[in-house]
Amino acid sequence: MPAETLNCPMCGAAVSTEATLCEHCGARLATVACPKCFGMMFVGEKFCSHCGAQADRVEVAGAKPEMCPRCKVVMNAVVIGGSPLRECPRCEGIWADADTLHKICEDVEKQSAVLGMASAVVKPEAVELEQHIHYIPCPVCGGLMNRVQFANCSHVIVNVCREHGTWFDRDELRRIVEFIQSGGMVEARAQEIADLERARRAELGHSAAAEYLDSGTSYSPGMNHELWRIGIPAAAAFLRLLLRR
Repeated sequence: MPAETLNCPMCGAAVSTEATLCEHCGARLATVACPKCFGMMFVGEKFCSHCGAQADRVEVAGAKPEMCPRCKVVMNAVVIGGSPLRECPRCEGIWADADTLHKICEDVEKQSAVLGMASAVVKPEAVELEQHIHYIPCPVCGGLMNRVQFANCSHVIVNVCREHGTWFDRDELRRIVEFIQSGGMVEARAQEIADLERARRAELGHSAAAEYLDSGTSYSPGMNHELWRIGIPAAAAFLRLLLRR
């Protein structure tokens, strides 16, 4: 569906509702101002069009300059609903330090549990594969950040500096919040537990296979029942070790 249009409050030119800057005069039309979902809100709006929460954005003057890792311009220091963030005025990307992101995720998950929102599961958007992956530097230390899928199942790829924080391209923080609200962290923890259990079983299987092989046993067609006795993971590991000898 095509985007609707509105008029720039500064010059009166027609602009798309998806625009955040006026193409004619450069005036800022929308910023991240929602303290609940961290969605974009038009300048002057009191309530978020995504979730209905009241706007709560304060720009901080005199903060130490930090450069946007994509645009190389100084980011704005802002506080949104009590969360101190850095926002690029050009690409609308957001930088969150580790402590701030942890608190945002924790608060959203608590709110979802209390309000019963976790049952309304929303399927995440598909990950858009980049033809040319471009690693960007951490705004604090300058080191290239790692590209990871948030929580391993959110379908949102973010750039992370383990020591200093996480970079979100435009609207990615809102998508992360929606993922958490839909119960995504519960799914992520379940997946992590399942992965750990598979790794544990594989390790036990490898140990059992090594012990079985060290006993001097060699494979023959008639020993299939023995492989079933020591278990499938151990049997698979036994055969792999046997092939290496």
